[in-house]
Amino acid sequence: LMSEILVSFLVIFAVFTLIVYYYHNYKKPMGLDYQDVWVINYSNSYQTKNTDSLNLYYGMLVQTIKSLPQVKDISFTSENSPFTHNQNTGGVTVNNKKMDGVNWYTVDDNYKNVLDMLLLEGRWFNKGDNATKNTPIVINSDLKEKLYGNGNAIGKIIGDGDNKNKMKVIGVVEAIKIMGDYANTDIGLYQRTDTGSFRWLGKMMVKVTPDADAAFEGKLYKTIANYMKNSDVEIEHLSDERTSVNYFTLVPMIVLLIVACFLIINVALGLFGVLWYNINKRRGEIGLRRAVGATGRSVSSQLVNEAMILATLSLIIGAFFAVQFPLLNVFDLPASVYIIAMFLSIIFIYLLVFVCSLYPGRQAAAIYPAVALHEE
Repeated sequence: LMSEILVSFLVIFAVFTLIVYYYHNYKKPMGLDYQDVWVINYSNSYQTKNTDSLNLYYGMLVQTIKSLPQVKDISFTSENSPFTHNQNTGGVTVNNKKMDGVNWYTVDDNYKNVLDMLLLEGRWFNKGDNATKNTPIVINSDLKEKLYGNGNAIGKIIGDGDNKNKMKVIGVVEAIKIMGDYANTDIGLYQRTDTGSFRWLGKMMVKVTPDADAAFEGKLYKTIANYMKNSDVEIEHLSDERTSVNYFTLVPMIVLLIVACFLIINVALGLFGVLWYNINKRRGEIGLRRAVGATGRSVSSQLVNEAMILATLSLIIGAFFAVQFPLLNVFDLPASVYIIAMFLSIIFIYLLVFVCSLYPGRQAAAIYPAVALHEE
């Protein structure tokens, strides 16, 4: 029984850790407005070595799309747009120290307006950034905190992963939850599209009016397909992608919940069985206690306390293993997540044992002293 309680505590601890972690992330602001944003994926069918012709081709495409009455704005972006599983991670170098795991985004001047991102410091990209000595970049608040803490980041020079190319920070935006409501924000860096970016870009985001319906979606598709001959065009809604990535994030927790439910049922049946066996085995003892003046409540309390002591011994061992997670910084989660999950798991196990021992305790309290002693 102690082993069952110990294993159940560890599984419940894992479940509560995920729940607390997801809730902690859910409370954070999304950092963007995904409503009425459509993502258009296309294959780059127009290939030319002439950069001016390439820019003119896609410039005309933007004007054609913007001429539609329901279109508010349009932005070209790299494949790692919000709520997709595409990532482009690399490193940055500051003061000869390299930091890996930074998400690099290639975006144009309209990206911030399309997603309604919050600018915290400095400015966003504009046409004045075409001719600069150091490549202008915008970093998010998470990267700014890791690199500069509470200090000022505007104007600071950052090197790429190899520290060969120098980049100048011109702005700081609020970090966005690119993997959905329940995922944490990431450390991100935004670089501006250049004259050759259209050679490999294959995604654009369109901000539409709230009254844009399926009929307009069909019209938009035909407009783009007719302009981009021999190109595969696909339109997705950012809100639908958010829902999909949220489901994907919740799968591990759902699996753990199913396992935890089976373990909880197993522990509950084990508690009932063991306590019921103890009552039948100790009927003489219980009858003698009742005969010398013990009340039914005291007999019931004894059995409940014995079950709680068993749970306490198991929880001491379980807490020893659980406390290692925040101490060793396992999975790089905040220590507060583990601590809250551990206390919630302890309370849950105590409540489970208490509830499961109440009915057997009442059965023991209902034993008549004369009947018990006569059977003995």
